[in-house]
Amino acid sequence: MKQKIEQLNARARALPRAQLGFFPTPLHRLDRLSGRLGIELYIKRDDLTGMSLFGGNKIRKLEHLMGDVLAQGADTVITYGAVQSNHAMQTATACRRLGLHPVLCLNPCSERDAGNVRANYLLNRILGAEVHVVDYIAGEAEADMKARRRAVGRSRAQALTQAGHTCYDMPSGGASPLGTVGYITGYAELMGQCLDLGIAPDYVFSATGTGGTQGGMVGGHLALGDRAQVIGIADSPLDDDFEENSAALCNGAMALLGLEERAKASDIYVDHNYYAPGYEKPSDIGTRAIRLMAREEGLMLDPVYTGKAFAGLLDWIEQGRVKPGSTVVFWHTGGVTALFADREIAGPLGEA
Repeated sequence: MKQKIEQLNARARALPRAQLGFFPTPLHRLDRLSGRLGIELYIKRDDLTGMSLFGGNKIRKLEHLMGDVLAQGADTVITYGAVQSNHAMQTATACRRLGLHPVLCLNPCSERDAGNVRANYLLNRILGAEVHVVDYIAGEAEADMKARRRAVGRSRAQALTQAGHTCYDMPSGGASPLGTVGYITGYAELMGQCLDLGIAPDYVFSATGTGGTQGGMVGGHLALGDRAQVIGIADSPLDDDFEENSAALCNGAMALLGLEERAKASDIYVDHNYYAPGYEKPSDIGTRAIRLMAREEGLMLDPVYTGKAFAGLLDWIEQGRVKPGSTVVFWHTGGVTALFADREIAGPLGEA
């Protein structure tokens, strides 16, 4: 497998890339939780990807996307997300590091969210990003909200282009084939570390949202031929064609790398049972999972993504879907700034 990893990394080096993160991120055993849960539990620390204090999975995607920005000679990056979007904040951070202008087109997830200058939204302000927040409309279909958000981006691109700037339009979550390359190579990084530790994971669990991260992991798995099952835990209600779209991102990335393997929709396994009551809305199981990780291992998860993903893993163990003695990697994708949002997002974590 080491030869396959080296060959994959050599292919990735031929693509545009901006050095933003600090890799490899740590992989280590969770000793107390392993004993408590009856499995061999490891954590992949992409909360420590670097560039800023908060790290996160978006850095792997942004290294390739921002490399493309620079290759195209753009001076402005326009991207999209929710008000507390990790992707939007990390894109603004990357832009500032590279001397570029960030334009963030954001949507509130509630009426209160629109004026809540905390957590990621506060960091966007500190970074001096150009931020545009569309109005919150209760009951609006997600597709309609996204269309309004995109319209703002197109309008700003037109105005900035007329003013002499070169704009680069980046999709929400960095979900593109080029961004997905970052998690094909990230998966190869993980498997190289597993080889060094003498372990072979049975499962790799992570939160999943726009599909690029999971698509990349599946691509890495297909390219390397390891035995692990890649399990995504949904952070929100996903479109019916999510698996097809994630597989398409995977296959586009594989093509960029010149790899022959291709994913099918059936290769993208997502469990939709743990996001309730909704995106950026705290859940009892998520709160319990965050407290368990903090009190057993001293590590922080977040209420939007990783807390719910870890809650899903815990339930799989309780149901016997993960067998005793299995080797499991939980991929920490960052996002801990959500702990510093208001109670509407963070939930009752501050209570004793």
